[in-house]
Amino acid sequence: MINLGGFSPSRRPRKRKTTVSEHKQDEGFKVIDRRPFTAEGEMRKEVVEEQEREARREEVKEKAVAQAAADAKTAATPPAETPKKVPAFENLVRMIGSNAAMVLGAYADPRTGEPVIDPEAARELIDMLDALQVKTKGNLAPEEDSMLLDLLGKLKMTYLEINKAMAAQMAQAQGALKGERKQ
Repeated sequence: MINLGGFSPSRRPRKRKTTVSEHKQDEGFKVIDRRPFTAEGEMRKEVVEEQEREARREEVKEKAVAQAAADAKTAATPPAETPKKVPAFENLVRMIGSNAAMVLGAYADPRTGEPVIDPEAARELIDMLDALQVKTKGNLAPEEDSMLLDLLGKLKMTYLEINKAMAAQMAQAQGALKGERKQ
């Protein structure tokens, strides 16, 4: 019999198990030629197509910028006519303003005869008037605009004075409490 070196035809060779590191080595890597020119010195087809797509994107972008500039120019153009005075707007501003003045102590409570002071409510009403002034800027008649600005100025000053007086009163009350505790 011939010696086959431990190999017998009836016995199949066992497959060797591959390790993870060997499997990764088999995958290899892929090289992609990203040069813009071929070996003959001509531009590659993919590069030309990408440049055309980029040029189209730039054209669309420039058109959008030009359109936005044109829209902004037409929007920035002030109206030729001055807005008309609207009584309902004045009534709204006066109503919110008188409510703010009421919670700042300008009017006495009819039941108690004492002034009502609620700084949080006053701040909310003043903020409403501020928002109204910002949102209607450029759309008000000159009289309405000056009335709103004047009212806002007076309310804000009164609000600051009330808050300052309340802070001083709180500090005085705390000082009195500290003095009582020491005795």
